[in-house]
Amino acid sequence: MIRVIAVAWFLFAAIGAQAQESGGPQPAGASGGATYESAKELAGRGRVNQAMAQLDELAAQNPEPAGVERLRGMILYQRAQFPEAVAAFAKAAEQDPNDHESLEMQGVSLFRMGRTREALPLLEKARTGVEGANVDPNYVLALCYADMQRYDDARRAFASQYGFEPESAEAHLLTGRLFLRRELRDQAGAEAEKALAANPALPLAHELLGEVALARGDAAGAIKEFEAEKKINPLNPDLYDRLGDAYLRSGQYAEAQQSLNRAVLLEPTSTGPYILLGETFLKMKQPIQALQYLDRAVKMDPANYITHNLLGQAYKATGQLAEANREFKMVVDLQHRNDPKPAEK
Repeated sequence: MIRVIAVAWFLFAAIGAQAQESGGPQPAGASGGATYESAKELAGRGRVNQAMAQLDELAAQNPEPAGVERLRGMILYQRAQFPEAVAAFAKAAEQDPNDHESLEMQGVSLFRMGRTREALPLLEKARTGVEGANVDPNYVLALCYADMQRYDDARRAFASQYGFEPESAEAHLLTGRLFLRRELRDQAGAEAEKALAANPALPLAHELLGEVALARGDAAGAIKEFEAEKKINPLNPDLYDRLGDAYLRSGQYAEAQQSLNRAVLLEPTSTGPYILLGETFLKMKQPIQALQYLDRAVKMDPANYITHNLLGQAYKATGQLAEANREFKMVVDLQHRNDPKPAEK
């Protein structure tokens, strides 16, 4: 899920703390005579039900006080009630054509609903009025551009978010990484190539090309890029993790083991290399060694069903069938943890 607008004055850290609805000192207007300030204070304390009641009271006034619909939209947005939030922000923007914040949030809410085509013009219009005021709108705007296949515009928006020149190597690399998250592999690879053309020694560019190759199932191509990255950025633990993964996929188990051992030494708190080492030793028919690394990984992250599955294979290979069955049962339990429970009769 993407990060979205974080308004400095709007302190919703306690928005889920509904227990506060009935306790503590009451802000001005809480017992009658609602004001925008009292509703805003209630919302900031997490007393959103009381805040919404005051906003309804204020909305009945003629004219409706400024800021009421924007605050209503913010509360609805935080509750993930996006259609209602869109309506509130639209009303706020209609009441005040200079309310770029409401226009902006209307666009973000539409984007969260998957209505990119409708969100894009709103975000573009709002951005012209609040340039530099908040970086997150640039990110959402860039995602809209990417969804609409306006890739150069997406890069310019991403670059603006980070303060990069739009044609710089850094802007191309940033855009490529974010494109890959959106599963735009071809575009991610093209941006990484442009980044290297602008700066052949740029760290992380070859790594991105390697990740693109892995996403395409091209282990040999990934190894080539990761090895090139190693010459530029030899102390990056993520690189050795990804390189080990590529060697494992290509069946080069000794090379995978060596790379993953380096990843563990550089970043001993990451579970990825331990899991991949366990899988590597299973491929090498060394289940006792695999157990050592997989047991460490499962202690670090007990909810990873992949680790439990590999651990079950290792136990089975060593003849520990009761332990293997326990791990395989755990895999099933974890995979179905969030399934809806059958209705009670």
